[in-house]
Amino acid sequence: MNRYCIIMAGGVGTRFWPLSRQNKPKQFLDIMGTGKSFLRHTFERFAPLVPDENFIVVTNRRYKELIRNILPEIRKEQILCEPIGRNTAPAIAYAAYWLRKHDPEAQMIVTPADHWVVDEEGFRSIIGECLDFVTGHDALMTVGIRPTRPETGYGYIQASADETICPVKSFTEKPNLELAQTFVQCGEFFWNSGIFVWKVRDIVRAFAQYLPEHHALFSSVEAAFGTPQEDEAVERVFSCSHPISIDYGVMEKAGNVYVRSNADVGWSDVGTWGSLYQLSRKDRYANAKPAEGCYAYDTRNCIISLPAGKVAVVSGLKEYIVVDTEDVLMICPRGEEQNIKKYIDEVKFNKGEEYI
Repeated sequence: MNRYCIIMAGGVGTRFWPLSRQNKPKQFLDIMGTGKSFLRHTFERFAPLVPDENFIVVTNRRYKELIRNILPEIRKEQILCEPIGRNTAPAIAYAAYWLRKHDPEAQMIVTPADHWVVDEEGFRSIIGECLDFVTGHDALMTVGIRPTRPETGYGYIQASADETICPVKSFTEKPNLELAQTFVQCGEFFWNSGIFVWKVRDIVRAFAQYLPEHHALFSSVEAAFGTPQEDEAVERVFSCSHPISIDYGVMEKAGNVYVRSNADVGWSDVGTWGSLYQLSRKDRYANAKPAEGCYAYDTRNCIISLPAGKVAVVSGLKEYIVVDTEDVLMICPRGEEQNIKKYIDEVKFNKGEEYI
């Protein structure tokens, strides 16, 4: 009963624009075509390990009602609302100090809301190993995924030994292609899943040592958590919090970081249209497209997304992303999807927030 799952659900998912929008980003969408959102899948993935009342969702306040609709099993008190985004370290600090007040003996599983896992039973077994390990050790655990390709969009963890659980030797954030190829060939490096397991007292101790300003801020308002003064206290703390990731702020500095390495569970963060293309079922021309309503001619290696009931004819495209929504159409080469942020900025400059 002292196991808790913290679901991080505050991102805006800009890399999946125009399907992902500020009012309903990626984690609340059924991008995989399963009939369930990423958030719902995440909740169900961890539900066999954690009772419903021990889930905590950290999100932007604008998504609170959306989350209550997707996860009716949890109470409104289990949704911690950030007034503004400050990256993962302040968000995790909010959950950790809130949890310390409610259950000082808590164990925390921290997970993003928008990951995909094929082998969920195997994944839960790995998380169980991590929980068992932190029970007997002063450890900050992360899960390392066996790399299947030289991916430049992921961070990498170097294990210090050829053991299932061992200390982390180094972190490398999003290497270039040449370095990523070296990592994959080396065999010591694993994708950084961004999934963490630790005792609440251990992560609070790490904040005190490596992010003392954040420690001071969240400690100062801990008494307000769970009271009518919580919203005002959180507003004040987040306005003063320096934005930093938990990886840069804590994990790369701490001496008690361990990795459960070599996880081979069909994991992906589904972070881009390109990664969705890799995971999607394709036709004989390597197009990932809707089973109904899309007519493709002389078209190869494309990913095409359409609203339900929409008919589209696509002809003569090779390696393109085609995304149609009710009010935005985006067509761009798959190799240029890193420009999506630029497209968003230009649309926002010319048309305002309406299409963002």
